[in-house]
Amino acid sequence: MEDRIEFLTAVGHITDDKRQEFILLSDTLGVSAMVDLVRHRRPEHGTDSSLLGPFYRNGAPEQPLGASIAGDTPGETVVLRGQVTGAHGRPLADALLDVWQAAPNGKYDIQDEHQTGMNLRGRFRTGVDGRYEFRSVKPKSYPVPDDGPVGVLLRAQGRHPYRPAHIHFIITADGYEPLITALYIAGDSYIESDAVFGAKQSLTVGYHKSRAANGKGERAPDAIEFDFTLAAAAAQPPSQRLRPARTARPAARARQSRRRRHAI
Repeated sequence: MEDRIEFLTAVGHITDDKRQEFILLSDTLGVSAMVDLVRHRRPEHGTDSSLLGPFYRNGAPEQPLGASIAGDTPGETVVLRGQVTGAHGRPLADALLDVWQAAPNGKYDIQDEHQTGMNLRGRFRTGVDGRYEFRSVKPKSYPVPDDGPVGVLLRAQGRHPYRPAHIHFIITADGYEPLITALYIAGDSYIESDAVFGAKQSLTVGYHKSRAANGKGERAPDAIEFDFTLAAAAAQPPSQRLRPARTARPAARARQSRRRRHAI
């Protein structure tokens, strides 16, 4: 018991505003994935959810469609495009996509002092046709932080700390349930052994090779094409208001009074 308390104390000591070791512990134990499966059962024809992870930051800048979230981050450019719809295929205009990913060196901006603030993060709104498009750099697999208690636990279990290459999304639209998900890159060597059990076959995507050339005669960047489907928000039950007692009309009150007198 003392060992367990000391372990949890160590998890608390290493946790700060840039590192959430408790979330990481939950992720690597598979608890987060189990909660995700229980709380976010896939709706009919809806897109599967995935883990939020410990590196989400609120307040990413909103950018126009087609913009890049990569800034001056070195790496191979990739275009992400697709459509956001409701369960019956209706395009959802003005849906908000909140996007974030790790740099090719395997670190998020809050882990890496060499990255600018909000690097590889952005928010985009779909057009009237529900379509979205933005640019980034191709993600790569990376290890979760393993220099703390979680790393000790992984090594004790004989497990590696790696996550397959992926890009995170939170997608919201009025009248629909928020979707927390991620896209995982097909062919990644860790796709079947994700350290946090987050990868799903339905969210695994490949790169579309482009044969077109840009204005400089160079081949256009590869693309990821994926359509997201949101589930309608659960209907709120009507308020159960107590109805006031109905007041009998004068004639009815008179009849009731006569009946009471006869009964006496």
